[in-house]
Amino acid sequence: MTDAPPKDVWLRRIWASWPFLLAAALFALGLFALSKLLAPVNFADIAAQVRATPWTVLALALLATLCGYLSLAGYDWSALRYIGKPLPLPIVLTGGLMAYAFGNTMGLSAVSGGAVRWRIYSGLGLDGYDIASVSTFAAVSFGVAATLVGLGALAIHPGALGLLLPFPPGAIRLAATLTIVAIVAPLVWASVTGRSLKVWRFTIRAPSIGVLAGQVGFSLGDIAFSCLTLYILLPPSEMGYFSFLAVFAAATMAGIVSHVPGGIGVFETVVISALPPSIPVEQAAAALILYRMIYFLLPFTMALVVLAAYELWRGLGGRQPRGAAGRLLRGIEPALSAVGAVAPVVLAALIFGSGLWMSLAPLIPPTSKAAEAAEAFFPLAFIEGSALLSSALGAALIVLSLGVARRNAGAFFLSLGAMAAGAVVSLLQGLDVERAGALVIAIAILLPFRPAFHRRAVLTHAVLTPSSILLTLSTLAALGFVLFFATKSTTFANEMWLEFALDARAPRALRAGLVASLLVFVATLALLLRSPRFRPAPPDAATLAAAEAILTEADAPDAAFALTGDKAILLGSAHRAFVMFGVQGRSWVALGGPVGAPGEAADVAWEFVASARRAGARPVFYEVGARHIPMMLDLGMSLHKIGEEAVIDLGAFGLDGPGRRGLRAAYARAGRDGLQFAIATPPHSPALMERLHVISDEWLEAKRTREKGFSVGRYDAAWLQRWRLALVRHEGEVVAFANLLETGPAAPATLDLMRHARGAPSGTMEYLFTATLLDMKAEGVARFSLGMAPLAGLAPERSRRMWDKFGAAIFRHGGNFYNFAGLRAFKQKFDPEWRPRYLAVPTALPPLLPLADAARLIARQVPAES
Repeated sequence: MTDAPPKDVWLRRIWASWPFLLAAALFALGLFALSKLLAPVNFADIAAQVRATPWTVLALALLATLCGYLSLAGYDWSALRYIGKPLPLPIVLTGGLMAYAFGNTMGLSAVSGGAVRWRIYSGLGLDGYDIASVSTFAAVSFGVAATLVGLGALAIHPGALGLLLPFPPGAIRLAATLTIVAIVAPLVWASVTGRSLKVWRFTIRAPSIGVLAGQVGFSLGDIAFSCLTLYILLPPSEMGYFSFLAVFAAATMAGIVSHVPGGIGVFETVVISALPPSIPVEQAAAALILYRMIYFLLPFTMALVVLAAYELWRGLGGRQPRGAAGRLLRGIEPALSAVGAVAPVVLAALIFGSGLWMSLAPLIPPTSKAAEAAEAFFPLAFIEGSALLSSALGAALIVLSLGVARRNAGAFFLSLGAMAAGAVVSLLQGLDVERAGALVIAIAILLPFRPAFHRRAVLTHAVLTPSSILLTLSTLAALGFVLFFATKSTTFANEMWLEFALDARAPRALRAGLVASLLVFVATLALLLRSPRFRPAPPDAATLAAAEAILTEADAPDAAFALTGDKAILLGSAHRAFVMFGVQGRSWVALGGPVGAPGEAADVAWEFVASARRAGARPVFYEVGARHIPMMLDLGMSLHKIGEEAVIDLGAFGLDGPGRRGLRAAYARAGRDGLQFAIATPPHSPALMERLHVISDEWLEAKRTREKGFSVGRYDAAWLQRWRLALVRHEGEVVAFANLLETGPAAPATLDLMRHARGAPSGTMEYLFTATLLDMKAEGVARFSLGMAPLAGLAPERSRRMWDKFGAAIFRHGGNFYNFAGLRAFKQKFDPEWRPRYLAVPTALPPLLPLADAARLIARQVPAES
């Protein structure tokens, strides 16, 4: 394995990052359009409008927000009934409210989608297909509802988007009505008849009438109440609620299509463009700012406060209160505990927001009399220095937030220090009690989560990803937008900054904005240009020795494939965990999940993903088990089932009973035919190794194949000398063998290389399996793996995923290429527990290219040592 040429690496990085760069460009275009719309407006006017909003209006907006979030939680409630697995209402309500409170603000699927739902629902009896169905049901419901609401509003008031659509009202009404009928009629028909609805290549099982009616109510409530929140905050005008509903739906869909987190910039541009001229622009801008604060930031903060209180309660011993409070806590505790697992990502968003606020604050003119008085009282140099320091601290928090998301302990403590310093600077800069108080509250929220930050990796380790690049570019664009907007009315091009009065803040804003932008840009550039910490190459003797030491405590026998020497090994910083992988095409393919101590295993997984992306490659995890699913979701991976592993509980295994009649008869017949079983311990004699070599060559010739690698063993004298061998003899001569992979005294075991001679009696391999299981049971081994059955257990009728349909079809009809069904049927004789195995890749699309790269790695020939 060699490094790709530098030019090729950069081209790959750009190609892998183009969706994120496109989203950043759309965000910048949205800000540019917004700046044109706000050209006649001063920031002071907007701030005055925000402060002048009556408390009755704010109270009504808060009530509408509460109703909207209760409707959001109803998505999961309906989805669980759709799949026939309802859960207790307190769990669904708590988990749904917190997931949407975090997800709406952050725009991250890791929080609002798979990760949170997996943690909540997997412990309550739902499998991966069920959780995927819930996520898909919620996403499809919102998309359909938003479309229908927008079309319905246009049908009632076709002129609502008259400024944006170049069509006459009659044509708009007709098109909207026909589209509604085209969507609703097939859905209702499929629901009434119980049939499935096929949309392009996808088949959707329509919900029952009861579930459909409930979901219609929740979807309409979600959109209607979120729209009502903004409508209440806008000043009265001739635009009615239903007309504005069409505008709101169009703006929401535009924000979603842009892939900009929260649709920031895009949503505001569409809304302001479509409002009637009677609504002053500064009032519309003030309403949009309040809407963002009430519908997004306030639920986010409240959810964080609840979660922090729960973590503090647990840290103090978690004593259950009595009475109704205790019953309520017991009801919602599973959801709070599950959501707490993604706290680092959420807290990173809190720190990022705090840093952005501290960077923007010096760019904005003072909006309170206290701030103006402070500027008049303190010396100019003091005010200027505080502004620059505030920008520098804010930029530091923006960069540190990327490390906090990786559970980095150093980033966590530095963030606390920077926020405390920011609170002091806020008071010194302009007696900004509000900003100082908010930072103190943020610190109080962070402190209970201290145990979650335990990683001691380098501070900047594995922080730069395409999504963080998008975040950085968007941050720089936002700084530029606010700087331009706050200082556009000040003329200073031909004057020295020392000549300005204290109330002329433009030079200060320029310097503060420049400091923040430069710090963020330089830090990002340093991370971007940093060479990958790890370059794939065959492992040396020291690396193999470190991996072998880690394997002594591993509970996955397949991890022993790290010692074959045909895969690169990425070790953790303390050499207590590793990832083994191969490089093929544009893929870095890890075999299984990370192996070793849990904390360091997560660190090395992050490093593997970051190193692959820095090299312009796609990170792939091949054959990961269910226990690694939360980690894969945290890494931003999508999971595709590729088969099932057959695992035998040796404590319950035996040949007695009617269900084992076939195995018992075959085992007895093998004994009558003269087959004998034994396990040989290394070192193995040269004569035995020579006989095994002959058997291996005969087996390869009979199967018309050649040696493989990566995820399977090969005949190699050095490799076989590492392991105990299961041998079957006939008339004194070895006729079949397999090497046993064993990583520790109490760990599970498995078979690797399994081959038999050309003249071996019928039933030899079944006898080898049975005898091995009986012998392992006698030795006290608890579990034994028979390996994976590729493409087994895929359920397209449940997942409705194209990949599952494709894989299931190959499993059923691909016998001419590989006996998938026959292999599973053979292993089923031993009555195993079938455990799912997944391919984790960065995309939800069918993983054909990563699988093809994995197949090439497996088929790649590696020179054997004789």
